[in-house]
Amino acid sequence: MDFVRAAVIGTGTMGPGIAVVLAMGGVEATIVGRTDASSAKGLNAARDQGRMLADHGLAKLEILERIKSTSDLERAVRDADLVIESTPEDLTFKQDLFARLDSIAKPEAVLASNTSALSITALAAQCRHPERTLTTHFWNPAFLMPLVEIVKGEKTSAEVAEAVRTLLRRCGKVPVLVKKDRPGQLGNRLQSALYREAIHIVEEGIADAEDVDLAAKCGFGLRLPVYGIFEHQDAVGLDLVLSVVNYVSPDLYRERDAPGLLRQLVAEKKLGVKSGSGFYDWSVKNFAKVKQRRDAFVLDMVKRRRKQERQT
Repeated sequence: MDFVRAAVIGTGTMGPGIAVVLAMGGVEATIVGRTDASSAKGLNAARDQGRMLADHGLAKLEILERIKSTSDLERAVRDADLVIESTPEDLTFKQDLFARLDSIAKPEAVLASNTSALSITALAAQCRHPERTLTTHFWNPAFLMPLVEIVKGEKTSAEVAEAVRTLLRRCGKVPVLVKKDRPGQLGNRLQSALYREAIHIVEEGIADAEDVDLAAKCGFGLRLPVYGIFEHQDAVGLDLVLSVVNYVSPDLYRERDAPGLLRQLVAEKKLGVKSGSGFYDWSVKNFAKVKQRRDAFVLDMVKRRRKQERQT
């Protein structure tokens, strides 16, 4: 499969960044918005992100020439070899969109969703050609985070999945293949398990939220970019891992539903940054600084990774 042109549907948090990534791989990417105004907004966001990468030596400014925008969905999709939608996480909306894309796109085009939660099998349920559908879940911010999860639906062609994986590698990403279409895919399943136990620890009074975050950031989380979960287990010895898991597991959070503390905070409208408080008081804690720190760290890690790749 030769991916020359792509349509990226959505001009919000993820769409522009996905377009930048595709452009880095030599693909002509068209950002599709509902209106001319939203399309222009998405294009401007993509250009800003592309310039940031260029400023840090991670891309060349010429990639911006491969990014365009339009509000004409049918034309963009009709000409595309790859379509990636990044629209609101609404099952019915996405099902209708996929059915429409399936009727517009040329037969050999690949249709992908950036969904982080919904089943690609369900999204493609109304498609005549579900074998060409799959999930490409980019992590936020899409233009910086290396990981992309490729999730195969029940009828996704192995050839399609491998072709997209090859493309994403060409774009500088680290694609992982999720063989079964299950809730949470791969990364969010791991993250959800960590969420549940972290909230349980605070709820039980074992530690405060700030100390839980510090334990993650300054402990196991610090080595995760270069030292994986299974690498660590093999390194310390599986006999020791078995002993620790057997001892700790009975005391971990094991309920089917979310921890009560989380349900309580939501009921009290303490939703986090957007409401001003959650586990933290965001009238005191500055999210802009937290986000800036996050992006600077990710940017530095990406630069280090690229340098190591060039050396090897």
